[in-house]
Amino acid sequence: MPVNIVCRQQWGAAAPKQKEALKAPAQRVVIHHTALQNCKGLVECTEHLLSIQRLHMDKRQFDDIGYNFLVDREGTVFEGRGWGVVGAHTKGHNHDTLGVAFMGNFNNDTPTKEALQSVKQLLVSGVSQRFLHSQFDLFGHRDLGDTACPGENLYASLPQLRSLT
Repeated sequence: MPVNIVCRQQWGAAAPKQKEALKAPAQRVVIHHTALQNCKGLVECTEHLLSIQRLHMDKRQFDDIGYNFLVDREGTVFEGRGWGVVGAHTKGHNHDTLGVAFMGNFNNDTPTKEALQSVKQLLVSGVSQRFLHSQFDLFGHRDLGDTACPGENLYASLPQLRSLT
């Protein structure tokens, strides 16, 4: 089942300062959490996305929102940098990865089955469109950097995302 993605224009994203294309399909997927409060509904989640993008571009001096995609608790997938674009989500590991952020703080919250299912569908779609290597590896941000991200409860759910069946 194809995943429905809310595109950048729909959530009012600012234009990126610049974009760098991945040179090949992403070899790895890195799962993050935004570590912010959960959002609900398009209006509230759009506000969160704009806030994250401003933080990344203004405070952290990124070219754009750092993640390739974000997903809310209802399973809505939002386009960040999108497919085939180098992200800014895992220092030293952005040139062969796809960064997907679950919106919320998963030290406290538990990822919903809707969000997990949507990310699975997104990854299947990425493989079928050749943006993601068919034998990709999936990591939590903490596996590649000194961080608690993506939170205990989401990290514990990663095995569910590794099995795309």
